[in-house]
Amino acid sequence: MGDMVEFASNGSTAQGYLAVPPKGSGPGLIVIQEWWGLVPHIRDVCDRYSAAGFVALAPDLYGGTTTTEPDEAGKLMMAMNLDQAAKDLSGAVDYLLASDAVTSTGIGVTGFCMGGGLALVLATQRPDAIVACAPFYGVIPWEHAQPDWSKMTAAVHGHFAENDGMFNPAKVRELERRLHELGKEATFVIHPDVDHAFFNDTREDVYHRETAERAWGETVEFLRANVT
Repeated sequence: MGDMVEFASNGSTAQGYLAVPPKGSGPGLIVIQEWWGLVPHIRDVCDRYSAAGFVALAPDLYGGTTTTEPDEAGKLMMAMNLDQAAKDLSGAVDYLLASDAVTSTGIGVTGFCMGGGLALVLATQRPDAIVACAPFYGVIPWEHAQPDWSKMTAAVHGHFAENDGMFNPAKVRELERRLHELGKEATFVIHPDVDHAFFNDTREDVYHRETAERAWGETVEFLRANVT
């Protein structure tokens, strides 16, 4: 089990949930929340990554606020200060890079829904540090937050859902094509017959165990190969 930690964020401080492997060290990984906030599911994902050998940090981008209501989650996401979120995410990267527990010279990032989109954004904003990006059904709903894909140097391996109404397969393939045209290393897997958030095992309406386990295994393998 992990603990809440504080870290510097461009002159102020931010908080996050940090899970360290039983052996006390490992490669560094940022885990970015869904639009619900830093809920128990995201903490559990960090714990799973720590059990797999990673030092996993999930920044709290909503300042402690969480919700289980979709309407409220949408409002929280759209009201989020993106500049501050970017500073908090960058601060989290620096925190891991400075940690004695982190054995890697680069940092990985993964995220879900809103967090998947922000994982891609972070990879373009911190190409000096982010070496692997693993978005799950990533959504970037803020028009003014579209990344400069040319700046990204990380390898990308993403997982998406065929029945995703927010980021459908056509959009996934278009983004993959754009990244390939820029010479980026990117692989996007579109899983058939599953919905957005298929990985979230706290949501029985959309969770799909077989797909989630496959995506988890591929993501851990990808991160282990690239975050060194």
